Amino acid sequence: MSMPYLAEQADPARIALELAERESAHLRYTYRTLYAEPIDLAWVEALVKREDLAEKIDAFVGRFGRLQDHLGEKLLPAFARLLGEQPKSLLDVMAYSERMGWVDDAEEFIGARKLRNLLVHEYMTEPRLFHEALITAKSATELLFRVVAAIKAEATSRGLLSSD
Repeated sequence: MSMPYLAEQADPARIALELAERESAHLRYTYRTLYAEPIDLAWVEALVKREDLAEKIDAFVGRFGRLQDHLGEKLLPAFARLLGEQPKSLLDVMAYSERMGWVDDAEEFIGARKLRNLLVHEYMTEPRLFHEALITAKSATELLFRVVAAIKAEATSRGLLSSD
């Protein structure tokens, strides 16, 4: 038996989930290849000379940022509206998402945005800070994957997804 939702909000929520799943799959590939080898300070310092590593970082940071933005700006608000909530700000969305169990820790999710800014700006100038950001980004990426999985479980339990 499926749980109720606002039918007029179903299509935007489904579309946002489909896009999140595609973005998540791309990020998952980059995540696996980036973290396949140990990342230490020497690895970070080698970025200056290794275009292949720098390109991998650029792909990871771009995909991480896109998924994080999409979740906070599109997917989570769409699912809140689907269930009759009308969040007015990111903080409203995060508080509701945390209550629903879609996000374990709203502060940690919001911290992913700050982390993304460090990943974008620090790897060329502050290797030590960038190394710390990369280590933190590993768990932040796993958090993003959990959010997508939680929303998919919500959609499935409410009968929002067609069975393939």
